[in-house]
Amino acid sequence: MSENLTKQTFLDKVFNFEKSKDWNYQGELPGVIDFWAPWCGPCRIVGPVIDELSKEYDGKVNFYKVNTEEEQELASVFGIQSIPSLLFIPRDKQPMMAVGALPKDTLKKIIDKELLLLPVVDAESEHGHHHHDHCEHEHGYGNC
Repeated sequence: MSENLTKQTFLDKVFNFEKSKDWNYQGELPGVIDFWAPWCGPCRIVGPVIDELSKEYDGKVNFYKVNTEEEQELASVFGIQSIPSLLFIPRDKQPMMAVGALPKDTLKKIIDKELLLLPVVDAESEHGHHHHDHCEHEHGYGNC
């Protein structure tokens, strides 16, 4: 299962932003962090998918969740403007952010290609991202 991160466990397991401004990933395995909130409809679609992926990639990729309502400092460190936002963390490269409720097969492609460095066959150019539902913070909570 994916693990809910607090600021303290984030500092320990992912990145200690209080000690360093330069990205320095603490994990042994690549990671995916789902930034979400309980009031956000699209987040409730992504959540179960993240849990499924955490089983499928068990032992290969660590999956985490950050509740942006409870962990506002973590959200602000990454400049999270809308949710769901997913942070993909390779072992030795800079992390990448994807915004919106991406389908499972798209998430798997990103994980395989960017985190596990597997050759991925692209039937079509996948990165013309579709505009999926996501919740904008600045527009208040009524828009979801």
